[in-house]
Amino acid sequence: MGNNLVVIIPQCAERAKSARLREVLAHTIGDNPPEEIIETAEQLHPLQGKRILFAIVLGSSGINLEYYRMLKQIRLDQHIFDDCLGALLVDGKSELYTKYIARELVLAANMAGCSFIGRPLVEGTASLANFHIIAQLRNLDAHGAYLWAAQDLLSRLLQETRKHQGTRQLLTLHASNKTTSNTYALWKMVKKHVHDINIQEISLWDKEINDCAGCSYETCLHFGSQGSCFYGGTISEDVYPALETCTDLLLLCPNYNDALSAYLTAFINRLTALYLKQRFYDKNIYAIIVSGYSGSDIIAGQLIAGLCMNKSFFLPARFCLMETAHEPGSIQKISGIENIAANFASIIIKSH
Repeated sequence: MGNNLVVIIPQCAERAKSARLREVLAHTIGDNPPEEIIETAEQLHPLQGKRILFAIVLGSSGINLEYYRMLKQIRLDQHIFDDCLGALLVDGKSELYTKYIARELVLAANMAGCSFIGRPLVEGTASLANFHIIAQLRNLDAHGAYLWAAQDLLSRLLQETRKHQGTRQLLTLHASNKTTSNTYALWKMVKKHVHDINIQEISLWDKEINDCAGCSYETCLHFGSQGSCFYGGTISEDVYPALETCTDLLLLCPNYNDALSAYLTAFINRLTALYLKQRFYDKNIYAIIVSGYSGSDIIAGQLIAGLCMNKSFFLPARFCLMETAHEPGSIQKISGIENIAANFASIIIKSH
């Protein structure tokens, strides 16, 4: 285990706060120590081709100062984690902030070259109430469920091997007006450079898309087992079949109000029925995000939380292309935009 594993655990000045996380880590790693343990920003250095387990302890404020020192380095060095694969444990002293910090870290590390396995996060809130369902399913108490989830996480991190066989299938999903959308215009630039991958495009624009209304688990499972959903429509009839057969999913995400559009939000919410039938660990997720003013990172974080952390999609390194363009057609005026589009296409092509 230790030959390729690096544990990054930002030290906490109050050692008592990190006692539970260190217990979980000790139980998870067992008698096979990692190749390296990094606890301070001064120790952090470029890693290549490693399996990285990020382990972060948070006080009730949700703040770990050493973590933020590390985060600064990660954001400034866009190659610090080239060809690495990551997962993370976040242990908190309140019911808040664990997922917020995880989403923030995954985006920064991903932009610095680190891919992440599907469902890469195990979080321990103060009460461990988030392990209620796992505890019931495994006949464990909450702490035992926490230990089990951490072991499962590390096992998946170390055992992950990816290599798609045969021709890859890229599903592009959007709800854009093709004549005016800067996001769609940027996708057309990228698409010109995507070779040897079959592309299917589905538009949700002007379709009647019902959002998830929280059916019972039994109802959702019943329809999901048939590859459908209670509400039917385009999501069930067009998107589900395409998603089942694709190897890669690309979402086109204009940012209007620092939130995913209603159509794409409904799509993610409606994924639960299909998710109960199959997991998406073997499918890559990408995004093209165009903001009128700013905030593309907010949209990227929502996709990471909703699709990678929650719905188990694999997150390839540098999974999203983020640009700023306001007036229709202004995306074309960004300096070097054709090269930027070609570079993103090469990321898609090289991600297996």
